[in-house]
Amino acid sequence: MRVLTAVIVATMMAVSRPVRAQTDEIQVYDGGLAAPGIFNLTWHNNFTPKGVDASAFPGAVVADKSFNGVTEWAYGVTEWFEAGLYLPLYTHDKNEGWGIDGTKLRLLFAVPKADDRRFFYGANFEFSYNAARWDETRFTSEVRPIIGWHLKLWDIIINPIFDTSYDGLKNLNFVPATRIAYNFDSGWALAVEEYADYGTFVNPASGGEQAHQLYGVVNHTFGSLDVEAGVGVGLTDATDRLTLKLLLARDLNKRPWRPGK
Repeated sequence: MRVLTAVIVATMMAVSRPVRAQTDEIQVYDGGLAAPGIFNLTWHNNFTPKGVDASAFPGAVVADKSFNGVTEWAYGVTEWFEAGLYLPLYTHDKNEGWGIDGTKLRLLFAVPKADDRRFFYGANFEFSYNAARWDETRFTSEVRPIIGWHLKLWDIIINPIFDTSYDGLKNLNFVPATRIAYNFDSGWALAVEEYADYGTFVNPASGGEQAHQLYGVVNHTFGSLDVEAGVGVGLTDATDRLTLKLLLARDLNKRPWRPGK
């Protein structure tokens, strides 16, 4: 954990990024990892029937009536480390049509068997290569600490996320995500999630300029397929008014795989 803490501090000291309305991944991380030697695929799909109609910069994709998606490939390296690759990230918007947005590398560290613990924790690091239509900065990153509690039928999870674009600590952007879920005996879960963007620490956005989106979410596992679906409503003028999300996830192999075997 000392090494993990050092990586978090070093990354936060080096990087930051501007606010962006678009996103490819709408998910609160719960510390769950693919088992060692297991490949996992998660397909993220987001549609914004009514969103921000102005581009964040010239030539950028527009959120309103856009469809964003990405296939997230993951591999369980150890009981506490999972490596992931987002490829491809893509968007269709009303101005630019279909296009590739870039790719991301993900390194997720978490306490082993987080699903079975009352208190769990971890940290996720993402390193992005962005297309010009997606972000003004070619290389960006995310630092996502994970803190949560499994309280019998209730889950409380907090991701105090820091978005980064490698231009100094003063521009570090704070974009936390939170989830409170109730788990039914039937295997269904019903949750409320909140995704926010407070701007930078040095110059935080005013209340009306902050992004706050509240989601109603359901989760269930159908055989080997995990499904998460949600509807998000924007609470400020700077937030997309209505967003729909659908995540489909499953393990791709039943037996552990190791290089050379």
